[in-house]
Amino acid sequence: MRNATPLQPRSRQSRRSLAEIQRWRARRAAWFSQLDAACGFQALFDHIPAVFFFAKDREGHLMFASKGLLGRYQMRDDSEFIGRTDFDLNPGSMAQAYVEDDAKLLRGRAPAIERMELWWDRQGMPDWYLVTKLPLRDRRGRVQGIMGILRRADEHDRRLPVFQTVSRAVEIIRRDFARPITIGEVAGICGESLRQLQRRFLIAFGIGPQEFLIKTRVLAAARLLDESDLTAAEVATRCGFVDASSFTQQFKQRTGTTPARYGKRRTPTGPGPSAGREPRG
Repeated sequence: MRNATPLQPRSRQSRRSLAEIQRWRARRAAWFSQLDAACGFQALFDHIPAVFFFAKDREGHLMFASKGLLGRYQMRDDSEFIGRTDFDLNPGSMAQAYVEDDAKLLRGRAPAIERMELWWDRQGMPDWYLVTKLPLRDRRGRVQGIMGILRRADEHDRRLPVFQTVSRAVEIIRRDFARPITIGEVAGICGESLRQLQRRFLIAFGIGPQEFLIKTRVLAAARLLDESDLTAAEVATRCGFVDASSFTQQFKQRTGTTPARYGKRRTPTGPGPSAGREPRG
């Protein structure tokens, strides 16, 4: 069997002429000015799995979003997305964190933002994502907006120090929310006191672990109501609520409607609205 020869890039001479480099940069600028801004490079993100693109103006209004991002918010097209702000789409504590990041970029205090964020997976469950944000500048170099991408944190990312505070508790809640687990039990598994865990959740998410657990159950219940023919009592049992009455009370408090009315939103063409994002508390 013949030995395989690894492919390598062709050797090339270094460009030593500054004039040549400047000439090509000018040609690039001229070429770019002819492109349709409404159908620009952002469309490429529609074809990259598990990567979500967005862009906002200086006031925080969303101007572009990849199809994957629209899908996560249960939106058909950008007519449902354009002009909305983070506070229109996300819980207040999460939206506030996004806006504070944007402010640093808009004021030139940071060249880029790279950090972990809690977001929602395809089933509407809370999960960790990596976000990268960059400023959008005009031809004079002035910041006119923000662009960014999100991707789900992989196993390597989850070993980073940022996960050491509440990540284990989040994973336990995500895994065991359907059984009668208590926050005291979660704290014990994590080797922390109930007070310590409470403080860490408030710092990370702006809500306590008990509220995080209830909202996780409500999110899961909303998904089942959207995608199945289960009764409210059956959904309550599958999502860890003690009984149908408690389920109805908690669900209505966080979505503004009862499970029975929410289930009637379903249509033959697909799931109902807002199943993929957290109900406001």
